[in-house]
Amino acid sequence: MVNGRALREAVFATLEASGRRYRYYSLPLLERQGIDISSLPISLRIILESMLRNYDGVSISDDDIETLLKYDPRGPRGEISFKVARVITQDFTGMSLILDLAVMREYVAKIGIDPMEVNPKVPVDLIIDHSVQVDFWGSPDALMRNIEMEFSRNAERYRIFKWASNAFKNFRVFPPGLGIIHQINLEYLSKVVIAEETHGGYLAYFDTVIGTDSHTPMVNGLGVLGWGVGGVEAEAAMLGQPVIMPLPEVVGVHLYGEPREGVTATDVVLTITELLRKRNVVGKFVEFFGEGVSRLSVPDRATIANMAPEYGSTISLFPVDEETLRYLRLTGRSEDQIALVRKYTEAQGIFGTIDMDRSVYTDIVELDLSTVEPSISGPVLPWQRLGFQDVPKSLARFVEERRRKPGFMEKRIRIDGEEITLRDGDIVIAAITSCTNTSNPEVMIGAGLLAKKAVELGLAVPKHVKASLAPGSRVVTEYLSRSGLLQYLEKLGFSVVGYGCTTCIGNSGPLPEPISEALTKDGIFGVAVLSGNRNFEGRVHPDIRASYLMSPILVVAYALAGTINKDLSREPIAVTPRGPVYLRDIWPSREEIRRIMDQYIGPELFREKYSKIFEEAPETWRRLEAPSGAIYEWDPKSTYVKRPPFLDDFNPSREAMLEDIIDARPLLILGDSISTDHISPAGRIDPDSPAGKYLIEHGVKPRDFNTYGARRGNHEVMVRGAFASKGVRNKMLKDISGGYTIHYPSGEVMSVYDAAMRYMREGVPLIIIAGKDYGLGSSRDWAARAPKLLGVRAVIAESFERIHRSNLVCMGILPLQFPSGINADTLGLRGDELFDIVGLQNLEPRGRVKLIIKSPEGGSRVVDLIARVETKAEVEYLKYGGILHYAFKKMLEELRKG
Repeated sequence: MVNGRALREAVFATLEASGRRYRYYSLPLLERQGIDISSLPISLRIILESMLRNYDGVSISDDDIETLLKYDPRGPRGEISFKVARVITQDFTGMSLILDLAVMREYVAKIGIDPMEVNPKVPVDLIIDHSVQVDFWGSPDALMRNIEMEFSRNAERYRIFKWASNAFKNFRVFPPGLGIIHQINLEYLSKVVIAEETHGGYLAYFDTVIGTDSHTPMVNGLGVLGWGVGGVEAEAAMLGQPVIMPLPEVVGVHLYGEPREGVTATDVVLTITELLRKRNVVGKFVEFFGEGVSRLSVPDRATIANMAPEYGSTISLFPVDEETLRYLRLTGRSEDQIALVRKYTEAQGIFGTIDMDRSVYTDIVELDLSTVEPSISGPVLPWQRLGFQDVPKSLARFVEERRRKPGFMEKRIRIDGEEITLRDGDIVIAAITSCTNTSNPEVMIGAGLLAKKAVELGLAVPKHVKASLAPGSRVVTEYLSRSGLLQYLEKLGFSVVGYGCTTCIGNSGPLPEPISEALTKDGIFGVAVLSGNRNFEGRVHPDIRASYLMSPILVVAYALAGTINKDLSREPIAVTPRGPVYLRDIWPSREEIRRIMDQYIGPELFREKYSKIFEEAPETWRRLEAPSGAIYEWDPKSTYVKRPPFLDDFNPSREAMLEDIIDARPLLILGDSISTDHISPAGRIDPDSPAGKYLIEHGVKPRDFNTYGARRGNHEVMVRGAFASKGVRNKMLKDISGGYTIHYPSGEVMSVYDAAMRYMREGVPLIIIAGKDYGLGSSRDWAARAPKLLGVRAVIAESFERIHRSNLVCMGILPLQFPSGINADTLGLRGDELFDIVGLQNLEPRGRVKLIIKSPEGGSRVVDLIARVETKAEVEYLKYGGILHYAFKKMLEELRKG
């Protein structure tokens, strides 16, 4: 049996970097204890260091360390606990975190404990980047006008963010207009190695992070171990609870060769997304190794790591090597920090790719980078990778499937006084957006060079294309401006519209009215092209059903073409009086791109922008008045921020237990690929929806609705918005899409919200039944919070996406999985049945429970279900009603001890 305390003491060591001495926990010293870790994957070594450093025998135990040290790539998988160094969040998911902390402070104050004792126990950074929308575009003042609109909509929300930044220790808020969470994390926040000043000097350790945004793994490209979790799981970590998880399978991806001329990092990541989806890396750790890694810059690696959620892995870790140090120097990190990173990672035996080659993986995937072709993904899934020639055919198939008949449609419309024809496949949104690609100077400068060549040849973007540029940091605008390329992008309509996620998360703003009518009333299939990471149906814009992911360079090229119905490998982008212009005529060479990078991008640029990052916050933010004091003062008139109800039933003395679910009704029966966008939309609020009606009843005019994402501080809006997406198709209804269901036994068709409230009054528990990949997409905690408020007790699906499964458990909702080959269709479920779920009192991780299906005619059937509860800790969360209750109870115990 491992003695964690003895190991911790045995591996305590010191190193020196830049004249300063650091204490640290040395993994190589484990060999003196007879423990060989040379074949342990790098990600697990980083977790092991955290375990040794934070060992206390309770939250991190001997069993945790022994389980990890006995890692067998093909053996049984126990569970482990470890503590992260920091937490990162954005304003949509971060709102819930602040509200719950505010309620905790109220509670402790009532029982006589100083509310100022309630603070995050690990550093938390909240970046406001999800609220800006593209209301204005195509003009030099678009950025300023969008910021003004952002503040006019969100001042109520921003006040509580500003209050939190002053009220809590260990809590830092980055104001709006500064950049995207993951790009700021990559370029500024991440240390790779943290040096913490303690009473005994400096302690060095690995930088680890969890984030409430699923694309947190982007920082894996820098060698930082981090991944996305649900908001409530992040809250628990923030309050000092360990991250508890099954010891993961670790898949190695061997990269070799080098991308060919004309192939971008976006092409590589779309190829990897398709490849790893087919190899089923869902819920696994992925590590990249091999000589091909050295051919990729850190921005290239970050582009690949960013899309880990799209290919399903928890992380996508790259090594710390010379390229890492080069990037740290390029982005203005201090020479002392760079020296520490080198010395520490060398001392821990993980610098470079040699050790990764020796790691033992559960599976190895091979990819020759020289075989990667220019790639586009669509029309609705990130792993639907296409070559140029396949794109038009993919849209034709999509339109035929949705319309149920072949052939394209067109409509004559008038825009800006000019009459044009809008056809199926015409591009109506072209957005350079998302930290996935805007963090990569090669593709951003490439887009600028292509724009320059296009303008010089007389090309223009058609009037029906809404073009926008939303960089992930102000550094991008600066180097585009200094290099003279920004002016060419602006001439094509790609003006800077904001520093935030914008179109990538559905904040694409309105379309011109004639286009909107053609899409909604006439049924024209307009298309979006974007440099984002997700293109689920209806995500980019509720009126746009088909979207294609591509590099920023190709976004500009397709915007110029104006349609997706061209094979740009052989058809001209446009025809000018001087003749046809092909993609090859304006495509920038790698040498051209790197020449501009070398000339205009250097450490001084990053130091300049980040040394005064808070000074560059909009004046409106600095003038914004916010409450003060330890306790937040709720405004009863606010339609943005309401006191959340999730701790209303908190009782620290309540016995923790699980009870069987009896006589439940299905709220919805759903098919495959239900995303968190379907479950809890982030975009536009329909005035005729329950959420829209609620806002109108409270004096809010439709023009001031804002988005579901911006309204996440109001649970009354969010619970009414659950399943309100037009893409939701409830199998209980034949011809109605969106948030509707049938209430039984009455047989009445009504909104999901109205049905749930009626069932609640009747004392009827609810379940949701779904197909494969339930909960794919964003790590959206409201996709679990809203069903909780609707009275949903369990979700039964064919399979779950990792983060959403965890979110359900953290909210006290039981995820259950059908056995292979069984689903709602094979069982012939109609929705009028009653369901019992029995065997919950003795629930075990991955244990079996019985589903009893009782038909209205009187018969019954029994199906064995797999409890998708992965650890003993998750069973405890369910017994307590969710991780929030569990973590708060632990916090109270510590506070009472003093």
